[in-house]
Amino acid sequence: MIEPRHIRKVVKGRPTVEGAGVRLHRAIGFGSPQLYDPFLLLDDFSSSVPSDYVKGFPWHPHRGMETITYVLRGEVEHGDSLGNRGVIASGDVQWMTAGSGIVHQEMPRGDAQGALQGFQLWANLPAARKMMDPRYRGVASGHIPEVTDDRSGARIRIVAGRVGAVTGPVRDVVTGPEYLDVTVPPAASFNHRTARGHTVFAYVFEGRGVFCQQKDPYGYDEEGANYFDMERDRLIGPRHLVLFGDGDSVNVTTEEAPVRFLLVSGEPIREPVAWYGPIVMNTQEELRTAFDELERGTFVKVRGR
Repeated sequence: MIEPRHIRKVVKGRPTVEGAGVRLHRAIGFGSPQLYDPFLLLDDFSSSVPSDYVKGFPWHPHRGMETITYVLRGEVEHGDSLGNRGVIASGDVQWMTAGSGIVHQEMPRGDAQGALQGFQLWANLPAARKMMDPRYRGVASGHIPEVTDDRSGARIRIVAGRVGAVTGPVRDVVTGPEYLDVTVPPAASFNHRTARGHTVFAYVFEGRGVFCQQKDPYGYDEEGANYFDMERDRLIGPRHLVLFGDGDSVNVTTEEAPVRFLLVSGEPIREPVAWYGPIVMNTQEELRTAFDELERGTFVKVRGR
């Protein structure tokens, strides 16, 4: 018997400043990291004001995690300590495995209208893979398949995971997430099967929709204070994240307008998390080692040594 998921909580993205002064909205990254395991952070860096993002994210280190960057408008120029250079353009995806340690920079640029739209998701690495070799892969927009759901008419871009017989191009993220960009048309009902036991969330960035026909009256922010009245605000709109409880499927319905959202899932790692800034390990001792290595200049490892 298929058991539908229900809403566990609704979170509104918080305005946050990162990098050299980038204004963004953070939907995951506050409170206990176990809540969204294996995901650590979700940033929405969308803006139509260039001063919000042009200072970018200059050279900085990472260890113990992976990033998935998805750009819908504008570009993000990047470089790293492996010698990689490139541009993540509109519709493109880049995933980077920091592993044992990488130093990189990400410098956003708006489109012809000065607009930038995109997201960065952090996925944790299990202890056994924390110190794996760094790596990255860029996927151009044209290589990301899009399918149409026969029943609802929903359009689904498959960044990672599988919809029907179609598999997305990002296949090497250690935690094996599913990452879908879903647009549900007006007056439609979209259903998607999910793996039981996996963490599943949706992040709305265009339009409004009803998720799981939710009956419970309230959503909660990360501090536990109720602020989202679902009886009054059944339609969940942009910059809101919906975290689901366990089950086999997610349902999203629309009324007069469409809704577009990221639908992401992954298998929890269920390990201790020691996290400070751009470094995510399992113990405080491992964190101290990482920062000591940064000071000594031995943070970035050389293959075979």
